[in-house]
Amino acid sequence: MATTPAPTAAKTAAPPPRSVLRDPAFLRLWAGTTASGLATWALPFVLGLAVLHRDLGAAGLGLVLAARTAGFLAAVAVGGVLADRHSRRAVVLWSALAAALAAPLLAAGLGRSLVLMTLAAALAGAGQGACRPAFQALTAETVEPGRRQQANAAMTMAVRGSTLAGPALTALLAAFLDVPALLLGIGLLWLVAALVPGQGGGATAAAVEESAAEPAPRAGFRTEFLEGIREARRHPWFLAGLAALVAVIALGYSATSVALPLISRDRYGTEWVLAAAMTAYTVGALGGALAIARWRPRSPGWAALAGLAAYGLAPLSLMVPVHPVVVVAAYAVAGIGIELFNVPWFTATQREVAPDKLARVSSLDFLVSYGLAPVGLALIAPAIDAFGATAVLGGCAAACFLVPAAAALVPTARHFGRPGAATTD
Repeated sequence: MATTPAPTAAKTAAPPPRSVLRDPAFLRLWAGTTASGLATWALPFVLGLAVLHRDLGAAGLGLVLAARTAGFLAAVAVGGVLADRHSRRAVVLWSALAAALAAPLLAAGLGRSLVLMTLAAALAGAGQGACRPAFQALTAETVEPGRRQQANAAMTMAVRGSTLAGPALTALLAAFLDVPALLLGIGLLWLVAALVPGQGGGATAAAVEESAAEPAPRAGFRTEFLEGIREARRHPWFLAGLAALVAVIALGYSATSVALPLISRDRYGTEWVLAAAMTAYTVGALGGALAIARWRPRSPGWAALAGLAAYGLAPLSLMVPVHPVVVVAAYAVAGIGIELFNVPWFTATQREVAPDKLARVSSLDFLVSYGLAPVGLALIAPAIDAFGATAVLGGCAAACFLVPAAAALVPTARHFGRPGAATTD
């Protein structure tokens, strides 16, 4: 008589991917990014303390901060090319070391040489700018595609947390340390950013190394940067999303940055509205990053652009007298929306862009969005003087709503890439 075959093990569903927060390589990268974020946000606050202590004048503060911004914009494009040409880990190391070196130079020049402080600030900005695209590309090397959205959410939470913790921690330490010591502390944070992250690995890193190892002679810097622009142009969703991001930053963010302090003072007669709105924006951004770490919308590009458009609620809430709670709530929603855009945006860039051109395309993102922000800030105040705050805020709110809506109509914008690609995350 035939025997009954032994029962086979029941098929079980594949276990869910391990949380990226349990990956030592990513945690090292996250720690380095967090340290760089804290250092970045702490520096303007510490320089502000120097003004209060009369070690630096208001005009000197403006010059030093402008030099840092100029250094950032000059280096971010260079850093993108270098990070695609060489090891991303090496670019993070040397750029963060440059920013660390700037800290003692700033301390040495404080109260003695504004020229030295200006040069040191430019060096600090250059280090910060060069490491940004390298960190972005190193994330793609360190984390496999299925966990990148979670990884990018964790990264952006580190940045937003630094926005809250950096000034608060600096204010606490200022009770015990003088300004030169705080500047040296910023240098120590940059040392952490330089030394803690590990080398990326996996298929993405191998593809980049193979490209870098090709015997063909290297093209010039300009040629390689233009290759990054051509790669960006291959992705209509990227160009459309970048245009929407620029509109929100250069118009919406700039308008609220100028108008909110004035309205908080003149309309509400208190600085509480300013502080509460900015805090609500950051807390909302933390909540948005936490939500998007798990949420996978069917149309991620459309959902991201809708989140970006939500920033229009911020200038809209400032147009007419409303209860301060309405302003605070609008800023909280704007913060949620900005991270519902940022995280899928970074994840799609890492997925869709050729690995050996990822840093250059990321540098183009930072260069355009950060580069046009000062232009918006410079133009908003004269526009308010000429046309009034209500008209300017209304126009900026309309741009925040309409430009992302137009971007959503571009082919491939619905999924930020080819249909179905986003579902692999």
